[in-house]
Amino acid sequence: MCDKKYCDICPRKCKAERNESDGSGFCGEGMLPKVARAGLHMWEEPCISGERGSGAVFFSGCNLGCVYCQNSDISSGHFGKTVSVERLRKIFFELIEKGAHNINLVTPTHFADTITEALDPVLPVPVVWNCGGYESIETLKKLDGKIQIYLPDMKYSLSEASKKYSFAPDYPDVSKRAVLEMYRQTGDVEFDSDGMLKKGVIIRHLVLPGNLENTFGVIDFVKENFKKGSVLFSLMSQYFPAGRASEYPELSRRLTEEEYSKAEEYLFDAGIDDGFVQELSSAAEEYVPPFDLTGV
Repeated sequence: MCDKKYCDICPRKCKAERNESDGSGFCGEGMLPKVARAGLHMWEEPCISGERGSGAVFFSGCNLGCVYCQNSDISSGHFGKTVSVERLRKIFFELIEKGAHNINLVTPTHFADTITEALDPVLPVPVVWNCGGYESIETLKKLDGKIQIYLPDMKYSLSEASKKYSFAPDYPDVSKRAVLEMYRQTGDVEFDSDGMLKKGVIIRHLVLPGNLENTFGVIDFVKENFKKGSVLFSLMSQYFPAGRASEYPELSRRLTEEEYSKAEEYLFDAGIDDGFVQELSSAAEEYVPPFDLTGV
């Protein structure tokens, strides 16, 4: 790996200088992966976590910077430890030895180049690309054949919201193209005999308070672009004010029961019933794992 890179990994294409451990770009990270936690994670969708847990590797930094981020200690606070490509691959196998159903790469986008190295040769369990949905097609194509399961957020259908809350007015168009590319790579969802996902795409959407039209637009996109049963949809109620959310009055509260009921109703009226919905009780801080360098 070269000492420096002028980065174009994500759609921001900020061309920032990144060396192995430091970077001046939007993500604020170097090229080598920085990891805050690696452990068995039980709180993903059931077909990801299963009975033994998903082998979740939480990376520091982010290419989005959402003002309400529940993982802000690592996404904007940059807590974590820089590791080599060789060490990252060893972490994967340590999680597999503990019984992980899969390797779950959480917020990996800005480390895509070095993660790709760590995934060669292909792992013996599925690899999950658990991302914010703000991905460049060029980077996704480098992952083709290495990632079996894509788990992207589709945070926004409205550019006003994506600009205001994630500083990415192009997010709606970018995420739509990205999800279509992910589906091109994996094809329809496929499960093993135990009901665990072997390959495919799960589209996540976190309902934001006061932003139901944004949610309806995401649901419309999925309805219009995917046949029934081809992808899974995960409607998430787990929003709670975190990060800088208190600076935005509409985000400084939790969802109401009425808001989430309307989102569920719109989803089911659209005929989308392959996937998951959450209880409002999922909006709890205790579901955020401790970022303490466990497993790093």
